[in-house]
Amino acid sequence: MATVIRHNGSLTTAELAALALSLAHLGAGPQSVTARRGLRHALDHIELDDDVIATTLSTLTTPLSPDVARRARAVAQAITSRLVVRIHYLDAAGNLSVRDVEPVTCLVHREHWYLAGWCRMRRGIRAFRFDRIISVESTDIPARPHLPERFLPFQRRSKTAA
Repeated sequence: MATVIRHNGSLTTAELAALALSLAHLGAGPQSVTARRGLRHALDHIELDDDVIATTLSTLTTPLSPDVARRARAVAQAITSRLVVRIHYLDAAGNLSVRDVEPVTCLVHREHWYLAGWCRMRRGIRAFRFDRIISVESTDIPARPHLPERFLPFQRRSKTAA
């Protein structure tokens, strides 16, 4: 097997989100094992002095359950096609709602995968945990283009000087 020369640069938040989305596409197939092993190996060289980052990277390299992977693939397809998805979502309090969402990206934070997008019901940016999404329905409704960087709700914000 060929050895690849490694670069000491770090991955950006957007690059990690893109990798997460790519791995979600792979589900539990044979390529996903190799992809996750490669990502885990690449991440072994990053110094993790933050528990949140360490937990997030562990979640990123753990396979999704078949049901969650299926929903993630449906969302990923909608992101690629720039179409609104209709999700049935069970919130933390156990309330079920139906939401039309303009999906922007998928991301991992701590031990959970999320769909980040523009919720038409709440008229704002929302993050939906994949394990709480009961179903995803594709629609033929075009979604507006959004910049993924504005939809990463868990990134650290730098404090502005007053």
